[in-house]
Amino acid sequence: MAETTKEVPKSSLWGEVEVEVDIKAPAAKFYHVYAGRPDHVAKATSSKVQACDLLEGEWGTVGSIVNWNYVYAGKAKVAKERIKLVEPEKKLIKFMVIDGDVLAVYKSFLITIQVTPKEGEVGSVVKWHLEYEKNDENVPDPANFLPFLAEMTKEIDKHLLSEE
Repeated sequence: MAETTKEVPKSSLWGEVEVEVDIKAPAAKFYHVYAGRPDHVAKATSSKVQACDLLEGEWGTVGSIVNWNYVYAGKAKVAKERIKLVEPEKKLIKFMVIDGDVLAVYKSFLITIQVTPKEGEVGSVVKWHLEYEKNDENVPDPANFLPFLAEMTKEIDKHLLSEE
C-alpha cells in the first residue's frame, strides 16, 4: 500500500500536513466508518483507539460531538471533536478538535478525511488533511501524527475486508 505525505507551510504558527493511503476497501465503505459508525474504529484499531462515543447529536451529522479515547506514542489521550462538514457525495468529513490533549499545544486543529475511489481499479485512496495553529513557535508540526493515521487507516481497511 502506497502512501504519500506533504507539508504545506502557511506561516510559522499556521500549517497543514496530509497523508494519502491506498486501501483495498471501497471508498463508500471506508467513508461510512467515519461518517456513520465511528464507534467501529475502536473495533478495527483497538491498539490505537480504545473508544469513540457520541456525546451530542447523531453520527455523521454536522454539529455532533464525538469523544475519542486513543493511545498515541504509548500514552492514553483524549480528543473531543465537533463534526464541521459532511459531504457524502465527495466522501468527505471534517472534525474540529474542541477539547483534549491536542489543544494543549495547538490553538486549533481541523481534521479532514476524504476517500476517493481509484479510477479503473479496485480500492480507494484515503486522504487525511490536518490544518492547525500552534500555541507558539516551539510546538512541532503534527507531521509525526501522519504515520499513526496511515497505520490506523490500514488497520481499518483490513477490518473492512475481513467483514466481506
